Amino acid sequence: MLEATLDALPQSLPRLSADRATSIVAVAGAHPPNHYSQDELLGAIRTYWGAQHHNPARLESLHRSVCVGERYLALAIEDYPKLAGFGDANDAYVRVGTDVAAEALGEALRLAGLAPADVDCVFFTSVTGIAVPSIDARLINRLGMRPDVKRIPIFGLGCVAGAAGIARVHDYLLAWPEHVAVLVSLELCSLTLQRDDLSIPNLIASGLFGDGAAAVVMTGNNRAATLRSACGPRVLATRSRFYPNTERVMGWDVGDSGFRIVLSAGVPDVVRNFLAEDVSGFLRDVGVGREEIRSWICHPGGPKVLDAFEDALGLSSGELSITRRSLAEVGNMSSSSVLFVLRDTIAGARPARGTKGLMLALGPGFCSELVLVEW
Repeated sequence: MLEATLDALPQSLPRLSADRATSIVAVAGAHPPNHYSQDELLGAIRTYWGAQHHNPARLESLHRSVCVGERYLALAIEDYPKLAGFGDANDAYVRVGTDVAAEALGEALRLAGLAPADVDCVFFTSVTGIAVPSIDARLINRLGMRPDVKRIPIFGLGCVAGAAGIARVHDYLLAWPEHVAVLVSLELCSLTLQRDDLSIPNLIASGLFGDGAAAVVMTGNNRAATLRSACGPRVLATRSRFYPNTERVMGWDVGDSGFRIVLSAGVPDVVRNFLAEDVSGFLRDVGVGREEIRSWICHPGGPKVLDAFEDALGLSSGELSITRRSLAEVGNMSSSSVLFVLRDTIAGARPARGTKGLMLALGPGFCSELVLVEW
């Protein structure tokens, strides 16, 4: 049924043209100051859960299996047991998150050679806390953006939102090619951990997810010519793919204690079953050959998901080395992670000028987002 539904979807992407490109000018990331090795975190969790969990060795095995070596956390590790409930955790999300997001956006604007007053639109994405007004309003006050800046907060996309956010900024800049728009992603995953939940998904989450924020500065085609050379690629085209009737693959169950994770073991199967054709169809519709893709900017969902990426797309192990290193060094930071991979690709392994790359991520819905770029 799912395959038939996907096959029936119309495709209407235009062929690529220079006047429909937007530019990624700068990308920056930031973390809270609390940094721990996985062994330190495992020790703390073992202390807390050891008396409750019937098999402490299983807890350690799950932590080792996610291939994360270290992470940053919103709070010092000794402060988490002091959180009385969802309200305390969410207060910490707003307080710490505003600081970390402001650091990321300030650095991205500095790298772009722009001031906060140059920003015409702020896209903000997060799925690990709630704030009204949303964090982007606090960033406008903190950094001194113009009072007429547009705000577009996005909630609920989870891990896919880094790539989807790039795509939505691209859409906006096609309509406003003289504008500067920024995407800010903030995820403080550690504040969502459910201390009374001994389910396998929550135990995996306790070892997989980390905290951080990322910011991307983008410009439309007209504005790009007035700035110094962009450090990132141009965005050429995007595609969203929704997989019907897959709501329980990934997401949150929201209750009195906050966000309780929904994480199916079937995520790698979705990747293997659908991603290859999604990518092939997207590239075919925009007139790009699969052999033209020289770089892969993938969300580090976990080692099994990355294995599925490689299997589905026929990639060698080295082609996802930046993604795997990001997973090992900072964990999965939900929507921020693919933006960290983009930052690291720009900084350390920038592909040859004129070559094409593909950014991709998956998240609640269940859905995927594909972004075609040119370096």
